[in-house]
Amino acid sequence: MTTLSFEFFPTQTEEGTSRVLAVRDELAAFNPEFFSVTYGAGGSTRGRTFSMVEAIQQRGIAAAPHLSCVGDSTADLRDLLQRYQALGINRIVTLRGDLPSGSGLASSELRYANELVEFIRKETGDHFTLEVAAYPEMHPQASSFEKDLENFVRKVKAGADSAITQYFFNADSYFHFVDRVRAMGVDIPIIPGIMPITNYSKLARFSDSCGAEIPRWIRKQLEAYGDDSDSIVKFGEEVVTDMCRRLLDGGAPGLHFYTLNQAKPSLAVWKNLI
Repeated sequence: MTTLSFEFFPTQTEEGTSRVLAVRDELAAFNPEFFSVTYGAGGSTRGRTFSMVEAIQQRGIAAAPHLSCVGDSTADLRDLLQRYQALGINRIVTLRGDLPSGSGLASSELRYANELVEFIRKETGDHFTLEVAAYPEMHPQASSFEKDLENFVRKVKAGADSAITQYFFNADSYFHFVDRVRAMGVDIPIIPGIMPITNYSKLARFSDSCGAEIPRWIRKQLEAYGDDSDSIVKFGEEVVTDMCRRLLDGGAPGLHFYTLNQAKPSLAVWKNLI
């Protein structure tokens, strides 16, 4: 069975939250397994993340909050875990998280995602299904691809149930990553993270910062469209749909869409696949 899930980010206004919930309702018609909600650097969106998770959970489809450890105390994390348990949350996306400006790993009680996974397991046992991040094209701060694979295996051994990848536009990178970690003893599901293409300039900036490669042929075609947004969206839908079809045909267990709080781009791809 192919799983489907979607990611949102918390907004700063009530109007923004209302729009996200409308998007959630539109996406809910396709019976996703869960909706995840991101968590800002050092817990900077803690309150807004919790509020959005609560609002989504109350509408009947599981919410999966992101939780990062860098910059948060174990006391804060423990309190948040207890609040999520009380809310009926049973899935968490566990991440190291971005470093708050001017801080370093040494200032955190928990420094890496495997430590957060271990902490949650110690505090809550098997209550939560724990997702971890995977980087088919290597984490941008990793010293080498081999070290990054070791870091991923460490998170899995700490108690992760499943993984969601950073987005990518080259299916071979996903298959290569899966083959490598399977050979290292990892058997959990690894779900491809999918980023629809709707705005080239924003996508290029974000991809450069997070280490996601846009293949040259895709960059050149998107650049050629200039300000023709309709052509960018149409081409992007075709490229991402073809990649998703190849991923699913090649054994990927599902797809996790980075929605950017929009329904249409992700649904355009998903409807092409069903």
